Amino acid sequence: MSVPLLAATEAPALLALTKADILRDYRLGWESRYASLAGRREVFMGKAKFGIFGDGKELPQLAMARAFKPGDHRAGYYRDQTFMVAIGELTWEQYFAQLYATPSAEADPATAGRCMNGHFATRLLDEDGQFKNQSQTKNSSADISPTAGQMPRLVGLAYASKLYRQNAELHQFSDFSTLGNEVAFGTIGNASTSEGMFFEALNAAGVLQIPMLVSVWDDHYGISVPAEYQTTKQSISALMAGLQREGEGESGFELYVVRGWDYPALLDTYQRAAAVCREQHVPVLLHVTEVTQPQGHSTSGSHERYKPKDRLRWEEEHDCLVKMREWLLTEAIAGEEELKQIEKEAAAVIKQARTTAWGAYFHPIQQERDAAVRVLTELVAETGTEHDLSALVNSLQTNVTPIRADIVRTLRRVLRQVRGRKPSAGRRAAQRLLEECLANSADYYNSYLFSQSEEAVGNIEEVPVQYAADAAPVDGREVLQACFRANFERDPRVLAFGEDVGHIGDVNQAFAGLQDEFGELRVTDTGIRECTIVGQGIGLALRGLRPIAEIQYLDYLVYALAPLTDDLATLQYRTKGGQKAPLIVRTRGHRLEGVWHSGSPIQMILGAIRGMHLCVPRDMTQAAGFYNTLLRSDEPALVIECLNGYRRKEKLPSNVGEFTLPLGRPEVLREGTDLTIVTYGAMCRIVLDAAQQLAEVGIDVEVVDVQTLLPFDTDQLITDSLRKTGRVLFADEDVPGGATAYMLQQVLDNQQAYQLLDSAPRCLSAQAHRPPYGSDGDYFSKPNAEDVFDTAYEMLREVEPARFPAIY
Repeated sequence: MSVPLLAATEAPALLALTKADILRDYRLGWESRYASLAGRREVFMGKAKFGIFGDGKELPQLAMARAFKPGDHRAGYYRDQTFMVAIGELTWEQYFAQLYATPSAEADPATAGRCMNGHFATRLLDEDGQFKNQSQTKNSSADISPTAGQMPRLVGLAYASKLYRQNAELHQFSDFSTLGNEVAFGTIGNASTSEGMFFEALNAAGVLQIPMLVSVWDDHYGISVPAEYQTTKQSISALMAGLQREGEGESGFELYVVRGWDYPALLDTYQRAAAVCREQHVPVLLHVTEVTQPQGHSTSGSHERYKPKDRLRWEEEHDCLVKMREWLLTEAIAGEEELKQIEKEAAAVIKQARTTAWGAYFHPIQQERDAAVRVLTELVAETGTEHDLSALVNSLQTNVTPIRADIVRTLRRVLRQVRGRKPSAGRRAAQRLLEECLANSADYYNSYLFSQSEEAVGNIEEVPVQYAADAAPVDGREVLQACFRANFERDPRVLAFGEDVGHIGDVNQAFAGLQDEFGELRVTDTGIRECTIVGQGIGLALRGLRPIAEIQYLDYLVYALAPLTDDLATLQYRTKGGQKAPLIVRTRGHRLEGVWHSGSPIQMILGAIRGMHLCVPRDMTQAAGFYNTLLRSDEPALVIECLNGYRRKEKLPSNVGEFTLPLGRPEVLREGTDLTIVTYGAMCRIVLDAAQQLAEVGIDVEVVDVQTLLPFDTDQLITDSLRKTGRVLFADEDVPGGATAYMLQQVLDNQQAYQLLDSAPRCLSAQAHRPPYGSDGDYFSKPNAEDVFDTAYEMLREVEPARFPAIY
């Protein structure tokens, strides 16, 4: 099955444009081209670190911009500068500010200088961290560098429109949607369509039937690797032709192929594609072929190294701006002199924008440098030159292009040289200036890892759990079921989805019956596609919904790790508070059976999801408290329930949907005086069992459940425990050197509790391998009560060998 190529024989969309409209596009195209050329020069002049640009993609993006309406959303990549300017969400000054890494949300609204150039975003949040009205603005989710990484999020952005259209309870949220009439536009390069995320996202969109319009900019290469090594049949549209729906009302995609230099055909194709997306909620794959890349992939190298001469010659002839110029002259829309004047003016616009942006970036640094030189010069005058202070100050003063690190580095080294000297006015001034520089730099480069709004996790009011006097024990799953039901009743924006979540209520029945109560749109089954389950949640959360995305088992989280670590965890940070996605990822892990169903890879997770919270509840009541807190907060989190806890009996709280648990506060499960054991999750029950056995031989153990690993013990309650016991054992089911080492670092290093220890700290973890299948496999692979007993006993035996003689 082939997909027909659309040409400019008939282009109704063109008839709606005036000459001024067409020439505006031509002008913007050349402004973008000159911006790309100038950006490359700035990198080679040393004024920027790296550059990647959208040259050769100008016309398709201009056509896409004309189909993009208020309320629509974009999830694209680093070639889309022309589009962002065309929709009015990027200025050329902002474009250059990002290239220079200007650390200001005013100068670079997308990333405040935190991402390399070409990473686009609109600020979806106001200064208080609350969502703005998205229905009246043109919106772009924040780009990430990993190829195809935008695709999982794109699924969620489009799926939100379906929910806003089909769920009447959501019609009230008009700030986020106008009855689901929004299209989610995605862009991707042809080589990146080889990624599994691309295929998974398209399959998900076809199943869901959502208004997702994906444009593939096809310039035949992925850096130096041509299409014959990238794509079957060297054509993504030919490869994906089976997605084409059979007819009106049938499921599937609409597929379009259009040449990237054919301006009238591009206009018409985008108008038709967006209309079917918007009106019918049919996903679209739009393959833009014969695209060029005049400067090659990036500033990392020249494409002359790998493209044959005939390809380079073809690219010059088929440059989209050259072809548009030919068309304008042939159709007598404009004359030669008029086009030359437009091109000249476009070059001048970019020159001025570049100059303005460089001044806005560099002049404040010059002023900071000059202030530092004045302060340090006074210090030199006080101390003389015997410590080489003059050389250090002179080096900073004569630096033609200083950066802030040069200023701080010099201040630190100068203060190092005068250490031990009598305090002086000059020294105090240098110290104050260093503190000021470090405080400013913390805001520029280290702020907004988490929300700063009133809805941040730490601002959620704590509501204690309550029980009726006659509360009967129920299965743990029933506590969660009641919690979810209460939250679904409280907030129509709450929804849950994942493998087996809908019809059977998840594999452990915490959603049992809730699909019947609240409908398939709110409690939904998905295919086996962990990556886009998380992406679906990210996109929904960006559009104001409160999703709970379920990953069936913790072991399967690896499939979803890329969108978690690259996209969700970095969102607040990489936009400096410009966007948020309060997604809850629910999963279950720790002890069960076998290599792939009893995972506890906490070390991997801790290193990957900074910017998210990590909750590790020991039972379902604690889990419910965390869900209640998180559903009232605006921050993302991963909640890992205990796999073996769903049938264990717990009392059902009378306020199961209202009580909240603070994150970062451990709980002392058993008080003691001899030894503190710090643990979490399924290990709590095992450690409590061991503590009882230890008590029988005269060892009084205090057991602390950390409850959350991110954040970790914000009130330093574990240190308070060590003041009593003087000894600590960290225990969990992760690999050696995993989360136990993390907890040890948090307590001994961050909390400085090493000063309280009378014995060396110990860690008890699982074996380095995954646990084999069966109960014996579990016993001999993960810590058991006997392991805990023996380790604790040995720690006390070191202190009192007569009282605690050797066992073995």
